[in-house]
Amino acid sequence: MPIGRLAAETGVKVPTIRYYESVDLLPAPLRTGSNRRTYNEQDVRRLSFIRHARELGFEVDAIRELLALADQPQRPCAQADAIARAHFADIESKIARLELLRAEVSRMLTECSQREIRECRVIEVLASHGECLGSHGQTATAPLTGSPRKKKKPAPSRRQAN
Repeated sequence: MPIGRLAAETGVKVPTIRYYESVDLLPAPLRTGSNRRTYNEQDVRRLSFIRHARELGFEVDAIRELLALADQPQRPCAQADAIARAHFADIESKIARLELLRAEVSRMLTECSQREIRECRVIEVLASHGECLGSHGQTATAPLTGSPRKKKKPAPSRRQAN
């Protein structure tokens, strides 16, 4: 079958199929005399496996390992289980970080006065990580200069100076 039909049958876009070939998740396809890719039912099953694994959040390297294991059905599944457990632990960690983010953003919004920017809690918290209650994935970044609470005197306009 041509690549367009493979894409239609699996719900995977043609450029993505080509990408999976380039990173060796899919084997290089057979080619017709006019150099067009051709695929078979085994390719449909493999691509469906890849798509489902991606939908579940598995990274390309993990999928590559799982595919290699799937190609050896007589092997014990301990390694596949370990890959899935590591992925599950990563999901749990992400959920915990997202819950912290949700709580922090919710608190920031609740405390916002919704008046002027100089009193805006959203701006204050974003300007200083020290305003947060907890750690939620802080990375090293350059601090913003100035304090959002302090309002600078506006420079006189040309009209005021005359």
